[in-house]
Amino acid sequence: MWTNAKRAGKYGLLGHSRSTKYCRNIDAKQRILESSTTSKQIVAIAESCVFTLQNGGKTVFAGNGGSFGDAQRLAPKFVSRLRRERNPLPAIALGANSSTFSAIANDCGYENVLERELTAIAERNDVFIAISTSGNNANVVRSIEAAKARDIRVYALTGDPGGRLASLCNCLKVPSASTAHVQECHIMIGHILVELAEGYIFES
Repeated sequence: MWTNAKRAGKYGLLGHSRSTKYCRNIDAKQRILESSTTSKQIVAIAESCVFTLQNGGKTVFAGNGGSFGDAQRLAPKFVSRLRRERNPLPAIALGANSSTFSAIANDCGYENVLERELTAIAERNDVFIAISTSGNNANVVRSIEAAKARDIRVYALTGDPGGRLASLCNCLKVPSASTAHVQECHIMIGHILVELAEGYIFES
């Protein structure tokens, strides 16, 4: 291990091939931040969240696998805070209650875990943000279809090219096909959404 550490110091922390991969991650983030189209999408989602929160609704997140973890990271940023001391904002990540998640998976099938919980707790004045790197997860697709059937505003964060979600709802596609890079960008986008919402609500 010490030998490897010395090599890292001599030849660069990550080595050329790994460094190149992370440069691609940085490039994806820069393309998002420099794209006027993507910036407008992010602002539109943030404004939808603000409208929902100011009218008694909540922000509902959902994802599968690593994107489930992203959903669980972003929902608490609304409820707790990101950058400023302020009142809590209602948000939830579907599946965060492990007993509910397990019961639905056991009784109704894993493909229904998000749809069924959303149907139980989401209301028409909520906003639903689905997260999926591929855009093809069956349980995420079903949750979006359920949300649309209830006239809930729906947005998706995906990778490129967006998969099935791209044709189902307003879809913000990270310009990368790498799962790791897409997820890293989703967290950045999520933090921007929370920061914009905090600014709109508590500076107005």
